[in-house]
Amino acid sequence: MSQNTTSHSFLDPLWRRIALVGFCAAWSLYEWTSGEAFWGTLTAGMTAYGAWSYLMNYEPSKKEE
Repeated sequence: MSQNTTSHSFLDPLWRRIALVGFCAAWSLYEWTSGEAFWGTLTAGMTAYGAWSYLMNYEPSKKEE
């Protein structure tokens, strides 16, 4: 059975998902303030994808017994 690729038991606690998205956002901000538009755009995309996948659309993993 196929499982959602963004669903993993490590990411079940909300604080870990927030930390992951926050790290990507901070990295993006750093790149933009350093004048690196390409890397800033790339990491902003990672942040947007992470926010969508891990905060708005996350389904907790199904632990197999």
